[in-house]
Amino acid sequence: MTTRLELHGVHTHYETSHILFDVSLEVNKGESVCLLGRNGAGKTTTLKTIMALAQASAGRITFNGVELVGKAPYEIARLGIGYVPDERLIFPDLTVRENLEIAIKPGAPGAPAEWTVERIYELFPVLVRLDARLGGYLSGGEQQMLTMGRTLMGNPSLLLLDEPVEGVAPVVVQELTRQIKALKAMGLTILFAEQNIHFATQISDRAYVIEKGHIRFQGTMAELAANEEVKQKYLMI
Repeated sequence: MTTRLELHGVHTHYETSHILFDVSLEVNKGESVCLLGRNGAGKTTTLKTIMALAQASAGRITFNGVELVGKAPYEIARLGIGYVPDERLIFPDLTVRENLEIAIKPGAPGAPAEWTVERIYELFPVLVRLDARLGGYLSGGEQQMLTMGRTLMGNPSLLLLDEPVEGVAPVVVQELTRQIKALKAMGLTILFAEQNIHFATQISDRAYVIEKGHIRFQGTMAELAANEEVKQKYLMI
């Protein structure tokens, strides 16, 4: 397998607080990998460190063999990494279509076929009828789909998702599950942070479990499902 993303011995601090401790993980081309953990475990910080929104104080992060530590977030995005934050951060005063069009940029090497607004609407059909609606008037689930669509308009080859189903209705979870499966089938590589193991099981090839900034488990979803000690100790299952 071709390794798309690799973290090796990564430490991250927020001022004097040490958040990530010696974090190592890898994501191979075409995989969907989840980073599971409770609230405050270090999941979001891991994704932000990859994007240089939080600075690694030690360790290496490479994407397609290119070192990311020391690069600016916009440089990392240009290399082909798309980041969907848990805050969503859509533009409330722009329409759905305008939110998508403002994010257009050329595809990175290795990215699937370039995205258009029409292709986004095929993947997220609920957005079709919302085309002219302002972003501030969307539901939480609609905003999540728009945020994912906006990120895809940048034509990434690796998609980082931060808790994509947090706070959305069960019917939206089902729809997002279908959509993420479709993205994986298109060849997109995905790393997502999540605490919902039932959702993660449906769309993941492998899992890492993080707790207090330490990786406590890595393996296939089947191996995680069979490991009652890890689930009970670190995931409250």
